[in-house]
Amino acid sequence: METDQYVIKQISIFSENRPGRLAAIAQAMEEEKVNIFAFSIAEADQFGVVRALVNHTEKAHKKLTSMGFIVSFTDVIAVRMRDEPGGLYAIAKVLGEAQINIDYAYAYSGRDAAVLILRVNNVKDAITTLLEHGVTLIENSFFR
Repeated sequence: METDQYVIKQISIFSENRPGRLAAIAQAMEEEKVNIFAFSIAEADQFGVVRALVNHTEKAHKKLTSMGFIVSFTDVIAVRMRDEPGGLYAIAKVLGEAQINIDYAYAYSGRDAAVLILRVNNVKDAITTLLEHGVTLIENSFFR
């Protein structure tokens, strides 16, 4: 089963955890005309990690590294899930039963459905398993 169209490149931006850093990242993306579709922020001690789905990963990487940020790429998947009680459970159960670990996740809700962004320990197996269970995945072309 072909899975490449469901692998999405997420950017992770490592930054000092201090006021104004998110504004600097957002301004840089605006200047480069890079659209941020979804993001999350996690903190650890004096540093934070901004994980984001953007439409131009290479432009974002180039701009942010030129500003001194450490930026890396991570493969994630975007799962369309029911935006109602039990929607998350349905996805987590399928992956858990397949012994696929969710390293981290973040989500956003739209009009038609919620979207769950997942970093898992085995991206290709997760994609195959979810598709076999009738779960709708969002192709990476959506995030360009």
